[in-house]
Amino acid sequence: MDIVVDTSALIAVIVAEPERDRIVELTASHDLIGPGSIPWEVGNAFSAMLKQSRLALDEVQRGLEIFRSIPLRYVQADLSNSLAIANKTKMYAYDAYFLDCASRHGAPLLSLDRSLNRAAQKLGVALLEV
Repeated sequence: MDIVVDTSALIAVIVAEPERDRIVELTASHDLIGPGSIPWEVGNAFSAMLKQSRLALDEVQRGLEIFRSIPLRYVQADLSNSLAIANKTKMYAYDAYFLDCASRHGAPLLSLDRSLNRAAQKLGVALLEV
């Protein structure tokens, strides 16, 4: 089964947040997919952690190695559909890309982002509960 995994779930695994084990359990033996924007979002999350002094640069570099080891298949988001979703849900396009991927691929979404999960429910996108 394909699972659309968002950046919040990926970061939780990479930096060993409390949800890590549950995310790994939910995704084991499944194919992880997501929009091609994920690497840029991971970079942005790491830059925020550097700015907040949550992580040092060497920890970010190790985190990037972990990120690169995650078997993730990037799928093309439909920009037109994503913008329609963004308009309907009042979310940014970056969030709508995940909803577009999940709805078009018939895959559940795995996210720690509450607003993204609420939007998914509004659209009838299946969720994996962490």
